[in-house]
Amino acid sequence: MLFIKRLIPVFLLFLLSACSNQCEQQITEIKLSAPDRNSLRVHADVELKTPLNVSIEYWIKGKEKKISRTPVSINKKHHRIVMTNLNPKQEYQYRVITQNSKCKAISKTYDFKTPDFPMWIQDFFKVYAPDPKVIPTSFKEGYMLIYRREIPGIIFIIDAKGAIKWYHQVDGTGFKTTHFTQNNTMLSILGNDEYPTSYGNEILEVSLNGDTLLHLKKGEKDFKQTIHHEIILNKQNQVVTLCVEQKIMDLSKYGGSKQDTVKSDGILVLDRNGKKVWSWKVFDELDPLKDKNLMRDKKDWMHANSLNFDKDGNYIISFYNNGQIWKLDSKTGKVIWKFGKDGDFKMPEGSTFDQGHSVHMNNQGNLMLFDNGTSKKLSRTLIFKLNETQKTAQLITETKLPQEIYNDRMGSSYLIADTTILQCTSKRHTVVLTNFKGTFLWMLKSSIMPYRVEFIPKEKLAPYIEN
Repeated sequence: MLFIKRLIPVFLLFLLSACSNQCEQQITEIKLSAPDRNSLRVHADVELKTPLNVSIEYWIKGKEKKISRTPVSINKKHHRIVMTNLNPKQEYQYRVITQNSKCKAISKTYDFKTPDFPMWIQDFFKVYAPDPKVIPTSFKEGYMLIYRREIPGIIFIIDAKGAIKWYHQVDGTGFKTTHFTQNNTMLSILGNDEYPTSYGNEILEVSLNGDTLLHLKKGEKDFKQTIHHEIILNKQNQVVTLCVEQKIMDLSKYGGSKQDTVKSDGILVLDRNGKKVWSWKVFDELDPLKDKNLMRDKKDWMHANSLNFDKDGNYIISFYNNGQIWKLDSKTGKVIWKFGKDGDFKMPEGSTFDQGHSVHMNNQGNLMLFDNGTSKKLSRTLIFKLNETQKTAQLITETKLPQEIYNDRMGSSYLIADTTILQCTSKRHTVVLTNFKGTFLWMLKSSIMPYRVEFIPKEKLAPYIEN
């Protein structure tokens, strides 16, 4: 029996060695490339004689103990594998692993070097953090999503030190708004120079590998309207966005023409093929002729600027011009309630907001928004606890920003670690992390004007981005 026990490992070793040679001999070519000249991603095209599973492990040269591994590409002769989480201007080594159910082989070690960042994006972000000890660990370990609306458009994911950890560039258009979705993808509205501010004519979704998962253009299928300000995915993986709606009306009594145009907003839901699933218009709820400011605002009546889901799956939509937030039934389009100026809720003293942005239900189930505060020239974050049955509201957080970073347009606020707030003051090119009292903990100064800045926890990005 002892003799047999010794033979079995030797026999298995012989088989594995033979199988390994068979797997390794299947590689005919390995070609590396960096599409779009991206400094932080490298594509490896691996050609085989016969279909096998392929993955790649790679590391910074001289740091073999810290190995990164790509997901396994399954049973093909041609594999395109992306190495992510790279640093610019860095030497790396890698090896290719080929395998199936019977054998596994590891190639010899190869080298490559990443290029430096393009000159025009170097030194985009500067961070100031006087006392890192007061910053929540989850924030220090996490990342932020920030994007450039001008041409060329570019999405950045940066860490708490301001280092660029991931980016994706498009030419000839800009990222008007971008969200990190529940599927760990980037969903964006794109628009060229014909589309100002947050308006656009394309929908783009990309993976963290940089692969295009969805690309729809205005004019194709049921995507007929200009879209703006917001784009999100629902639970059915359908695209939900704000869109421009218009109505021809007789405004001659108000100083306009008999065939005048009033432009306002709607919600458009498209499936992955660009087919309309559902739509809604502000005109379904309000009569423009009852608005005393119609002639002033007719080119952008109401100005919806954010859209999100309540915890029950219905819509939360905000309007810049009338200082209100509405809750809509996501199936019928019926308005469930209106919150804000002249709304259905009694507003707590001092809580009336002016031209709010980034309205959403936070992870505590409370209504949260960035209040631009144009009437007071004071920007702040407001968090309300709503009783929808009794139509009462409690202001549970009011975090004021210093006058020097007052922000009259755009902006965002998001809760971090339940104790701090990440606030973006777009016109000031500034992002700050504060406690609820407004005490400054951390600051980012940006060379670009960020529409919003979202926080992404580290676990959402692994293994594509890791510190």
